[in-house]
Amino acid sequence: MQTVSMNVNGEPKSGEVEDRTLLVEFLREQLRLTGTHVGCDTSQCGACVVHVNGVSVKSCTMLAVQADGGDVTTIEGLANNGELHPMQQAFKDNHGLQCGFCTPGMVMSAIDIVNRNGSDVDEATVRKELEGNICRCTGYHNIVKAVHAGAKNMGG
Repeated sequence: MQTVSMNVNGEPKSGEVEDRTLLVEFLREQLRLTGTHVGCDTSQCGACVVHVNGVSVKSCTMLAVQADGGDVTTIEGLANNGELHPMQQAFKDNHGLQCGFCTPGMVMSAIDIVNRNGSDVDEATVRKELEGNICRCTGYHNIVKAVHAGAKNMGG
């Protein structure tokens, strides 16, 4: 067992973990941040995407000790004083979800896509970069529409 410390959603957090503890397990089980979902256990679905030091990662593929000393943002850390992040609002406004299970990972991935590609990101890029996020309910049309709306709102 070892102690890991990191800023999670802007607050210092620490806990005892085994070397093999995945970041998603630490977030969900120790910090009780259950918005980060476990969907496949094989890093295929993207339901567990969070930001580590400003970059999206599948938290089921990262050990908690690898995030030690870092900044982690989960879906719970996006809203500001009760106001949804522009990407969250866009998913809501454009019905970019159905059951909602994949939505936290989709939103976190979408924010990273916009941060890297800018607010004028094209549809082909959005579709290509969301390939690592699986939704079992939709045809992705409204998800892509939501990412574009969120991108425009993030861009100002």
